[in-house]
Amino acid sequence: MQLISEASAEKLRGGFYTPEPIADFILRWAFSGVSEPKVLEPSCGDGIFLDRMRQGGMRYASVKATELHPEEAEKARRVGLERCTVESRDFFEYCNSTTDRFDLVVGNPPFIRYQFFDKALRAEAEQIFARADLKYSKLTNAWVSFVLGSSLLLEERGKIGFVVPAEILQVSFAKTLRQFISRFYNKINIVSFRQLVFPDIQQEVVLLLCERDGSGTHRIDHIEVDDTDALDGLDVRQLQAPQKAIDFESNKWTFYFLEQEEIDFIERIKADPRFKPLADFARVEVGITTGANPFFTVPQSVVETYQLGDFARPMVGRSVQVASSVFTQADWAKNRDADARANLLVFPEKKHLQAHPGALAYIADGEARGIHEGYKCRIRDAWQTVPSLWVSDALFLRRNNLFPKFVVNEAAAYTTDTMHRVKIKPEVHLNALVASYYNSLSLAFTEICGRSHGGGVLELMPNEVGRVVIPYHSDNAALLGTVDAALRQGDPIGTLLAKTNPPILQARYGLSDTDVKLAHRIWTKLSNRRLQRGKKKPNS
Repeated sequence: MQLISEASAEKLRGGFYTPEPIADFILRWAFSGVSEPKVLEPSCGDGIFLDRMRQGGMRYASVKATELHPEEAEKARRVGLERCTVESRDFFEYCNSTTDRFDLVVGNPPFIRYQFFDKALRAEAEQIFARADLKYSKLTNAWVSFVLGSSLLLEERGKIGFVVPAEILQVSFAKTLRQFISRFYNKINIVSFRQLVFPDIQQEVVLLLCERDGSGTHRIDHIEVDDTDALDGLDVRQLQAPQKAIDFESNKWTFYFLEQEEIDFIERIKADPRFKPLADFARVEVGITTGANPFFTVPQSVVETYQLGDFARPMVGRSVQVASSVFTQADWAKNRDADARANLLVFPEKKHLQAHPGALAYIADGEARGIHEGYKCRIRDAWQTVPSLWVSDALFLRRNNLFPKFVVNEAAAYTTDTMHRVKIKPEVHLNALVASYYNSLSLAFTEICGRSHGGGVLELMPNEVGRVVIPYHSDNAALLGTVDAALRQGDPIGTLLAKTNPPILQARYGLSDTDVKLAHRIWTKLSNRRLQRGKKKPNS
């Protein structure tokens, strides 16, 4: 796999390549049911796919391979695959200029961020999107353009098989590609791994296997295996008839990790007008963007050293500082006394600070360290004045481990962009809304709406938090104490949900025992899968 890093020139050229079991499996799937195909490898690197084709004795009409880096292309030529042409050229340029068409496209495209594209490469990538009548985004990664461009080079009936980052399932910049693939292909299979294929770099990958067959139907399936070794025992015939109908309105493909019964249940909940998203009850916005958190969020010792008491406001900026579902004044004081960064510095313009030499000294120290030259600070009229200073009714943690916390902001603390600010609507009872969140159904929606990162972290942006279904009822306010106490004493989340599911989901919304079990199963399945991704394969 060719992964790109700002810090490494080696990775800029591509340093992580496809394991043999993955190449073998993709080729076994691609050649199944295909006679004498024309094959394209658009990012051949040192030629692993070509080598496995040669060693596997696969029958084909011709093979075309492209590779940007000449030294890697030469390695691929030395594989010695018959009827194979390897060209050292940019695939994007080739895609936009060729009239060649292929039956199979296989490979492992490079993972290159947009900012690493040179001007010519960006222009070619944008042209690929234009040919597909799609809008190009500057957030788009190189692998997205590889998948899209390769699709455009297929015959009317054909297959693509790629190793791609698992972010294809969820990130916003790949949404356009997901929508294109859903309509362009008739059969889509996603193969994922419980163990990280590249554990040293915490990059989760999936195998994207797509087929155009002219059937007019659009189906998708997901198969998960333990590791690359398990691919040897996976029968490619399992992939010939995916069962799940494509939901063209679905924002993310993590949805398809579920069984059909579970998908049907979620769709039923979404269609039930009684179940409303959090956005119907509150406005969710990012926390305060200071531009330099270490400067503007400080422990009490800094406040006292520089005599900044007049400018210090209570704040909470880390998930470990939030013990439960209510953040109290006592919680804030505990953080302050532990010398955590529990203070937000709110400075006026310098002309109003003449009577405060400590504040002027602190600001001067920041300038000596170049804090004022950071982008967010530099664009302000007065760099030391932080904008958008308002206190929210509640907090929703942006990045989470076991589950996301939704917290009443009783301490009236400010928060940075590590948490989202939640402002409830006038007719909504704050304690009831927060308590209503702590149930298996809402937690299942956090997994469906959010996106996972290396190490098993779940992240939700404000619009994603807004889509989480909340079975709100004003009577649920009475449950907040139960939730708060359970979280503070470290009860397992399953123990808490056993107490809250019956009143929230059954007594007030009429869900059956089967429904509640389904909701809980969906949450545990998706959260366990996410948490597993951070675990390395044990040494054998």
